[in-house]
Amino acid sequence: MSALLIAGTAQRFGFLDDFAVREIRRGLLKALAVPGYQVPYASREMPIARGFGTGGMQITLAIATPLDRLKVIDQGADDSVNAVSLRRFITAACPGLATTTRTAEATLIQTRHRVPERALTAGQTMVYQVPYPDPLQIVEPSERKRRLAHAHGDYARLWVKLYEDVVRFREVSISNRYPARVAGRYVIDPSPIPRWDLPKLHRSPVAHLFGAGREKKLYAVPPFTDVEPLAFDDVPFAVEAFRDAAGARRRCARCGAGDTYLDQIPQPDGGDRWQCNDQDRCAERMEER
Repeated sequence: MSALLIAGTAQRFGFLDDFAVREIRRGLLKALAVPGYQVPYASREMPIARGFGTGGMQITLAIATPLDRLKVIDQGADDSVNAVSLRRFITAACPGLATTTRTAEATLIQTRHRVPERALTAGQTMVYQVPYPDPLQIVEPSERKRRLAHAHGDYARLWVKLYEDVVRFREVSISNRYPARVAGRYVIDPSPIPRWDLPKLHRSPVAHLFGAGREKKLYAVPPFTDVEPLAFDDVPFAVEAFRDAAGARRRCARCGAGDTYLDQIPQPDGGDRWQCNDQDRCAERMEER
């Protein structure tokens, strides 16, 4: 996390006005002080529709400084339409802000639906684009009742949802947005990252900042904080397996990695090609070969 955010000494740098920057920064400080708590804020109108990453973009614009180096990824890709468009806008709003496609070089990483495969290090900050910030939304439509449930730590209905999954499918069927308890208290929606990425939040050395522009909420997981997926003792949490019919672990067709999150790509001959979802990490492995 940038020291300028904590000190509050930086001048405005970006698209947002001074009041918006101060409000978002103060909201993030509260979110970091109370891990997992959803901090309301006045989400600003942006030149893209809400639901297309405005929450994450507002956080990035509020904390970016000329000393940062920005990486923007969308589903593991640096060259998707979403990633390229957001990167262009952010750099236009923040003149002089350097960009990179390499995780190791970035100090500020804005992401949609993935956490980089390369281990993150102290001094980096993760910013997540969040469509729905509240994990209780799948079981309770009333925001007032959801707030009361969070206040009382009452997640019984969410546990019932997980139990129903186990009864019907013999496992929890949630593939992304898997609910997790932060610092032993609040349960969060970790954004639509796959289950594969959720363990990366546990005791991570970097700050993970979540922004939901449409829902007008901020929340955070501070560095070195416990993040535990909700799971039953007899049905433990498990990540995606990526195994073939014989039970062997599939490997990336490009770099040969067998320990990364893989994409299944249909081929013209009717077969499938499996390759790393994280383009940067895949390229690094190919360079190392």
